[in-house]
Amino acid sequence: MNYELVTKQLLSLLGGKENVISAVHCATRLRLVLKDEKKVDQQAIEQLDGVKGAFSSSGQYQIIFGTGVVNKVYEQFVKEAGLQNVSADVHQEAVKQKMNPLARLAKTLSNIFVPIIPAIVASGLLMGLLGMMKAFKWVAPDSAWIVLLDMFSSAAFIILPILIGYSAAKEFGGNPFLGAVIGGIMTHPALLNPWGLGSAEPEYLHFLGFDIAMIGYQGTVIPILLATYVMSKIEKSLRKVVPHAVDLLVTPFITVILTGFTAILVIGPLGNIVGKGITTTLNFVYDTGGALAGLIFGGLYSMIVITGVHHSFHAIEAGLLADIGKNYLLPIWSMANVAQGGAGLAVFLKSKRTKTKEIALPAAFSAFLGITEPVIFGINLKYRKPFIAAAIGGAVGGAYVVFTNVVANAYGLTGIPMIAIVAPMGMANLINYLIGFAIAVGTAFVATWILGFKEE
Repeated sequence: MNYELVTKQLLSLLGGKENVISAVHCATRLRLVLKDEKKVDQQAIEQLDGVKGAFSSSGQYQIIFGTGVVNKVYEQFVKEAGLQNVSADVHQEAVKQKMNPLARLAKTLSNIFVPIIPAIVASGLLMGLLGMMKAFKWVAPDSAWIVLLDMFSSAAFIILPILIGYSAAKEFGGNPFLGAVIGGIMTHPALLNPWGLGSAEPEYLHFLGFDIAMIGYQGTVIPILLATYVMSKIEKSLRKVVPHAVDLLVTPFITVILTGFTAILVIGPLGNIVGKGITTTLNFVYDTGGALAGLIFGGLYSMIVITGVHHSFHAIEAGLLADIGKNYLLPIWSMANVAQGGAGLAVFLKSKRTKTKEIALPAAFSAFLGITEPVIFGINLKYRKPFIAAAIGGAVGGAYVVFTNVVANAYGLTGIPMIAIVAPMGMANLINYLIGFAIAVGTAFVATWILGFKEE
């Protein structure tokens, strides 16, 4: 493959280098922000050597090259387009500017919570290990193993506001360390840890006519998000008026003291009410809707993925884990994702075009690993009926996992990798997840085969 030639042809078909604002790449795709996507010759791009598909999603025009190829194309592309000095932060900001307000909010929440996923997944796995050690009595109940693993597994949730404060401040344009400080204030040892509240009554502090319940915000999500947003606004406003000579002293001091008082007096209690309201509403829908709720959510989830709003669900799932210790939404999303893979697999077997087969098979397996954009935009949505078939598979699989109460103890993983955060919740939970997986994939595969599709 001649990377220089492909890059020059690609730039021309994108409307010239003056139409390209920024470029980055992931494991399989070249991701571009363009000034005007109407100038793109989609059909011609898909015929280029090495291109396995192209689509526009969430403010980016994405071209699928595949693992090992995309990084080489990217290196040549940024040289030809003169984008060597355009950073990833600039790209992310350009992406946001191309989105509608709802998609922009979802992208912001995604940028905050995705970096925290490794900590949450690690905690979930440790909780599973701890649960198995207790259930199978591998060690004595008062063993040092139990004590230490309990510390390790709960740590991420206890300091969750600090993690979110750091990540959110970075996203909101504030100082991430000040964000972590605000998280530290809201989880200070002087405040009663709600994780160990039990029947204990918190003390009350009388301040400026307010009765402040000395309860911490360990494991919460909404309060620290709101507090960090306010902190970032205060900090950025101060930096505009405080002289540079004293900025290092004055700005952090005023920012922390104003945000600290606001967080403890107003934002914390209000955020708790909002967070508990969201959890209560979801619990009500889940408990009363049952399998019907799974059917609807599983069927519609892929439509939500197209809009990009699904990224905001990380915040909701983190709230569920903090409030009730389990995530019943992720198994539904997983069914929708693997159903897209099932439909893509059917397209691979039924298609007569070599290029379609080249895209469909790896894209389908990517969906089984939790990455659905290649199969949705590269195959299923392109031919329409496979996408409908995948929605049917996601609906049926979603109904099953809700009916059998499948849950996870973390967020961020779907498909095959999700087994790691489903298994710790019990053998029956794992078996029902795998059955739901098979139902979603099988239903989508059969539906695609029956509905068929017309190749261009």
